[in-house]
Amino acid sequence: MGKTRVGILTAGGDSPGLNATIRGFGKAAINHHGMEIIGFLDGVRGLANNNYRELGSSDLSGILTLGGTLLGTSRDKVHKMNIDGEVKDMRQTIVENYEKDGLSALVMLGGGGTAKNALRLADAGLNVVHLPKTIDNDIAMTDTTFGFATATEIATEAIDRLHSTAHSHHRIILTEIMGHRAGWLALASGIAGGADIILLPEIPYSVESVVETIRLRMSRGSTFSVVAVAEGARDKSDSADLAAAQLLVDSASNPEAERAARTHLANVVDAQREHTFKLARQLEAATGLESRVSILGYVQRGGTPCAADRLLASRLGTAAAQCVADGVFNVMVAARGDGTEPVPLKDVAGKVKMVPPDHDWLETARQLGTGLGD
Repeated sequence: MGKTRVGILTAGGDSPGLNATIRGFGKAAINHHGMEIIGFLDGVRGLANNNYRELGSSDLSGILTLGGTLLGTSRDKVHKMNIDGEVKDMRQTIVENYEKDGLSALVMLGGGGTAKNALRLADAGLNVVHLPKTIDNDIAMTDTTFGFATATEIATEAIDRLHSTAHSHHRIILTEIMGHRAGWLALASGIAGGADIILLPEIPYSVESVVETIRLRMSRGSTFSVVAVAEGARDKSDSADLAAAQLLVDSASNPEAERAARTHLANVVDAQREHTFKLARQLEAATGLESRVSILGYVQRGGTPCAADRLLASRLGTAAAQCVADGVFNVMVAARGDGTEPVPLKDVAGKVKMVPPDHDWLETARQLGTGLGD
């Protein structure tokens, strides 16, 4: 009987810790369990094209500290993939490639979109293990995700540095931090960096409330303020418009209505794209303090993973190898305290882990006197 042969890929946005997780899984799979590993290139597109490379122990050497992913990535959907200008369902092709390559399992590293792809492939008959990756920390059913700790450190350092400029020039500086749907990254780095105001997608803000916090600081002698703004944060009016547009998509009764609703939603999103700059203008007009915006963007995804993410990546990677060895499939390997736990993909896919209104971090921010815009 031949060795167990396993495929691995990285999908979605890049994130610190991807290579560390590939290494964690690969070393355990090859050296401890005696498996063979192939790495599919550029996400699920590599699955569809059967484009892969063999991975041996030497390929895993020296990648623990590297940012990005040695396998490449993409945001394709397995059931709606653009192939030569035509959108096709590639699940059957992927199943055929999986069988042709003699695979016993497929390990997929990625975020929420990857979890949904993993469930689609599991439903198509493949043995799948998903590992939770995202700097946003918004994947359901896991305590944390690899990439989050490093991004928090990067965003915190940026806030630290912006404090000196804000103080020197008596300015309001708004730091836009990644997080479309969930505000974990802005909240964590905002607290760690001592931001005076933190604005999250979960708490639609009032401009008047933000102004009030800044004026209170001014009355106490502070001539500057630092505002950490999640990219998905919106004021109450914009939040209502966005929610109404999303409701049209969710309630569309036919394909034509859904297309029209999605076009409307895209227009609303585009109209709100510069919301942080809009807020900066509003704050400058209301307080008389110069306001500036710093958008951290993709810097938050890059570079060497921190020690916490390397440790998490190694734990999740080796746990995934154990799942394959034990025949535990169609699960996400979740971080649970100091350990791990396999969670059914159906309990993860399509769900978003938001910051709950009673979370301890929010209470910490309030007791520190940090404004939350509500």
